[in-house]
Amino acid sequence: MRFSNPFIFRRKRVSTTENREERPAIVRSDQRHSESSQGFFDKRQKFIIGIFILSLIFLSIQFNIGQQDIFIVFALAILTNVFLYWAMRRDLKDNMMYTIFILPFFYSLAFGLFYLLIPTRIIFRLILTFIYGLGLYSLFLSQNIFVVGAIRTIQLLTGARIVSFMIALVCFVFLVNIVISLHFALPVILALLLLCIYPLTYHSLWIYVLQKAPFRLSVWSGGVTFCLLEIATVLLFWPSSPTVLALFLGSIFYLFMGLSHVWIERRLFRNVMWEFSWILVVAFLFLFLFTTWGR
Repeated sequence: MRFSNPFIFRRKRVSTTENREERPAIVRSDQRHSESSQGFFDKRQKFIIGIFILSLIFLSIQFNIGQQDIFIVFALAILTNVFLYWAMRRDLKDNMMYTIFILPFFYSLAFGLFYLLIPTRIIFRLILTFIYGLGLYSLFLSQNIFVVGAIRTIQLLTGARIVSFMIALVCFVFLVNIVISLHFALPVILALLLLCIYPLTYHSLWIYVLQKAPFRLSVWSGGVTFCLLEIATVLLFWPSSPTVLALFLGSIFYLFMGLSHVWIERRLFRNVMWEFSWILVVAFLFLFLFTTWGR
């Protein structure tokens, strides 16, 4: 059943006496909020300061040699959530949403670990650092929109979902590529993939429900993760490079999440199914094309 909330709001606004009584209180609350928020920096300025510091740490990884790089990358991922909380602590005071910290952590972790695999030329490092900072700024803005969108409906929510899901897809491919490249034992690889896939899957589904039915969301994410781990187990015996396997598994992740998103929005029609079927066909052709047969 739908309620005509706009009409109720209009009736309340017609009363001039109520407006005269409520307006000073609203003005005083807005003044207190603006004074408290502009004491040092506003939210957007905090985002920029945090991203600038994180980008400098990200760029400084190339000047460290040995196993210290791994600890710096994990510290970078933790600091990402620290700066995000610093900028949004006022919004999270009344509506604490721990899920917004999942993707920023894995974003810095994925880019930091992938940063160690690219060539040591300074031009490649600078380009990736620029991409990292730009993506992190978009990610921070998206998480801010999710916090506001959990309270009321806003027009920017659709764009924030697309940006967040695309970033999650990139993080998925990077992390899967890194884990497979380690060439550990099968149980260790599956355990590491589980630690990477489940949080990204949960966050990618959560952005479309925003804390509605968390138990069903956990079960749904667990089912998708289990299917991806089964496919990853088969791919580990496939004669191809880790990059190709990561891209193929990323396409399957995109397929599962895309179908889940359109199902949540009740847009799972026949033409949508055909579109995702073509994505699956292209993914298999890509896998067979870049398979090193006979090796």
